[in-house]
Amino acid sequence: MSTTIRVEIDDRGVERSLRKFKRMCESYGVVREYRKRQEYKKPSVRTKEKNEAAEKRRRKNVFKVRRGPKI
Repeated sequence: MSTTIRVEIDDRGVERSLRKFKRMCESYGVVREYRKRQEYKKPSVRTKEKNEAAEKRRRKNVFKVRRGPKI
């Protein structure tokens, strides 16, 4: 990642600047990238997990449709 996150600490306080830093990290996807790189997963394992997650989403949507609308 070539983007540098920089937050200036001003007279409003460190806590406010820290919250801003956390929001910026979340928006740039720093935490997601860190967790993704924590351990290596073979491409076949990654594909299998992706397919399982998609199947779970499909089953969840089917269940919601069969259950009917909320009143």
